[in-house]
Amino acid sequence: MLKLSPALAISIGATLVVGSIGVALADSAGRRDGQEEARAGLGPQAAGIVVAWNRELLHIVQIPGAQPATIHQTRSYAILHAAIYDAVVSITRGGRPYLVSIEAPGGARPDAAAAAAGHATLVALFPAMKPELDRLLADELRVIPDGKSKTRGLEFGDKVASVLVAARADDGSAATPAPFVAGTNPGDYRSTPPNFPSPVFSGWGSVTPFVLLNGAQFRPAPPALSSAAYAQAINEVKSLGQDDSTTRTAEQTAIAKFWAPPIWNTWNAIAEDAAVAHHASLERTAAMFAALNLTFADSAIAMYDAKYHYQLWRPVTAIRLADTDGNPATVGDPTWTPLAVTAADPSYPGAHSTISAAGAAVLWAFFGDRDDIRVSSSALPGVVRTFDGYSDVATEAGLSRIFAGQHTRIDHQAGKQLGGDVAEFVLQETGLDHVGPGAGDRP
Repeated sequence: MLKLSPALAISIGATLVVGSIGVALADSAGRRDGQEEARAGLGPQAAGIVVAWNRELLHIVQIPGAQPATIHQTRSYAILHAAIYDAVVSITRGGRPYLVSIEAPGGARPDAAAAAAGHATLVALFPAMKPELDRLLADELRVIPDGKSKTRGLEFGDKVASVLVAARADDGSAATPAPFVAGTNPGDYRSTPPNFPSPVFSGWGSVTPFVLLNGAQFRPAPPALSSAAYAQAINEVKSLGQDDSTTRTAEQTAIAKFWAPPIWNTWNAIAEDAAVAHHASLERTAAMFAALNLTFADSAIAMYDAKYHYQLWRPVTAIRLADTDGNPATVGDPTWTPLAVTAADPSYPGAHSTISAAGAAVLWAFFGDRDDIRVSSSALPGVVRTFDGYSDVATEAGLSRIFAGQHTRIDHQAGKQLGGDVAEFVLQETGLDHVGPGAGDRP
């Protein structure tokens, strides 16, 4: 069974039996009588329910103000898909639940449970969106035959979601971090031009992980400012990432702009296409999205843990103040400006590289690395980039931040390692890549 961190175990101890991770409901009568109904709604058409709720959340988090600015979006995705997965697999018994194992009433339909779990979770996280969420649920339920099986599935999915949401209520995500105080020594992160934004997620590394034991479990370590590796990385981004760079190619400029949007959103869109293209079952699709977004959520926690542990300055600061770093192989340029406006967090490790390595590892586990992948971007409407494998997508997404002047190769490499480590741990601990039809053929 999944190992819970002590903090999470305490927060849900009144609701769940920690160790067996089970909650027993009295109503288990009639299970065998409804076996045929319970098997209904497990095919690729039913899997569209999971994709639809993912797409709805993708829409919500892009609405200004809908997602609280201090709550990382990856948390919302993880809670949504953990609830859907636990609701489905508790009925089908096709795999072990992530967190909540509730005895399902006999004959409960898993597709109805998935729809109800998606709806209940997003209503709890985004109550202002309830009318829109109600409409989506109604649309999904029209194609599910009425009857006891549907009703039981709806009630069951709603119950699982409520328990899962309650389990994350005290995970530290609502804590207000202490005001960030920038350092003044060489290498210290400080707010960046032109807008000099204040950091938002300085305390996110302390949020209780979904699967990891703690945020520092796979914490990487950067090389010294005096090292040759550091100088090489700074000089690379100094050349390629400058706003008016003459060494960056037109293709690299396009890549830098293409990958600018929040990277977890892009990977969730990639996952939607993969689930549809592979005609994955409801179980398999629910497991894939749960694995993907639990990994993203814990990768974000681990990434911010490292960012604020080391507080390494961004390239724009490092290059402008290079004459102070003690490295004779770097030369300061006080007017250097990156292609893209720098994000409001320390540099190491890179978010795009971390999340992309994690996403590629999870999708590889479900679909294999070689695939026909088409990616679009809200930053460049109408542009579609094509790839033959998920690792290729991850590499380009990570390198894009060097071309944009946001990160160094040191940040990129550390992110790749971190994201891969988190993904491997999540898959190992949850076994989600072994769930559903096709799991026996996993790469």
